[in-house]
Amino acid sequence: MVKNLATSRQNKGDITEDSVSVFPKLDELTLNSVPELTEQIREQITSVATLENFNTFADSNFLPQKLQSTPILLAAPENFNPALRVTPKPISPPPQKLPPTTNKPEQPPLVLESIQTGFRSELSNSEQQNQIIEPVFQFRLLNGQKIRLKTGLNTFNQPGFESITNIPFQVGWEGKTGKYTIQANAGIDVFNRLPTALNFNAQIDRQIFVNFTPTYQLKSGLFLSALVEQSPYKFNAKTLENQITALRSGLNVYWQIDPNTSFFSLYRIGLYNDDNFEQQSFSRLEHKWGKFWLAANLFTWKYANDRQDMSGYFSPHDFLVYNGEIGWGGDIFSFLNCRLNTTLGQQQLNGKTTGVNSYQTRCTAKISPNIDLDLGYGFSNVRNLDTGDSSYNNKTFTGQLQVKF
Repeated sequence: MVKNLATSRQNKGDITEDSVSVFPKLDELTLNSVPELTEQIREQITSVATLENFNTFADSNFLPQKLQSTPILLAAPENFNPALRVTPKPISPPPQKLPPTTNKPEQPPLVLESIQTGFRSELSNSEQQNQIIEPVFQFRLLNGQKIRLKTGLNTFNQPGFESITNIPFQVGWEGKTGKYTIQANAGIDVFNRLPTALNFNAQIDRQIFVNFTPTYQLKSGLFLSALVEQSPYKFNAKTLENQITALRSGLNVYWQIDPNTSFFSLYRIGLYNDDNFEQQSFSRLEHKWGKFWLAANLFTWKYANDRQDMSGYFSPHDFLVYNGEIGWGGDIFSFLNCRLNTTLGQQQLNGKTTGVNSYQTRCTAKISPNIDLDLGYGFSNVRNLDTGDSSYNNKTFTGQLQVKF
């Protein structure tokens, strides 16, 4: 499931902030860039796809919220709503070229841009708890390319298994060539009582077309993204104990139909080292009216074999979730922006249909001009375990502290 991809002070049509997705930075969302205004647009789209708010249909990488630097273990239906994403600041027009100056100050070759620390705690009624704390250090080179360093302290607790502690180390690079933006990350996962494992992920984004309003809002556009990733499957303590790894690849499509209407869709295939194969897809159509939005979500997930008992992860032969969503987002105070949403729909697991609902809330406080604190809570009864006829409830606490330099 999408375990691992943001907030908004403005309409999604507004080109706004930087992201790094979770486990959804995805977290991560994830899509393309525009040559001149590349970064903000792509990061906005990434946050949509960042299934951290794919605690949001969303989060290992998608939504994420936007803990973009973590691999995208996309799919977690309990993360059904990608609308609670952290939005960037509005873009201003491209700076005008100034005449060369003779006394140009010398710049250091590597500049620390930001430190973004993401927190996520998931608790289900099966007493399974995962807690993720991962800081990301982002640096900018003189040529505009970016270097990211990620580490963290993650714990996985599950009845019947000794607790597992994980410390990830990952180095990432991001650069642009023409209309393409390329990201590549690689590193290791160190565990307190398990062998060290390798991880990597790569992504390439491209705009197909893009149109702006006179005030530099995204009027319409089409963006494509392709990605691949491999890492330990951090679903729970049992999957780590069994040393399950997953190789996933897929495509994302983001279509800004008009300033208030957007469509997002993704498709993933996954190969597991226990000889399992998965397919998952997610589609979302959303329309905004001022500070309110309505959306329709559709998620499908299927595996060749059910390995829940043997390997420990939810692996249904046939799983379908569809729902309707309503949400609101806006400023409560000049320094506090909040978003909240609720969904209602149906889930079908191996032919059996039950009702499904969720709600989420997320607030961003501006502590200072360079420091933002983001806190969120979500509840969902969308399954990520087959518990038979018993009900399934999942509670998620998320947080993000971002310091810009």
